[in-house]
Amino acid sequence: MIVHIVLIVLFLIVVAMLFQALFFLARDKGETKRTVKALTWRIGLSVLLFVLILVLWAVGLLKPAA
Repeated sequence: MIVHIVLIVLFLIVVAMLFQALFFLARDKGETKRTVKALTWRIGLSVLLFVLILVLWAVGLLKPAA
């Protein structure tokens, strides 16, 4: 149960970073690097989420829905 909560929270953080990048893009109009930083964090967290799902599946803590 804790594993599922961690995965959901991590996914919500990834979505929040995507919206933060959109906000910075609209507000700064490309004058600062905040959009790039937010998107970089989103990519890194997405990779972490994917690897975490694979590891949890490999050790048997996460099973596909039947």
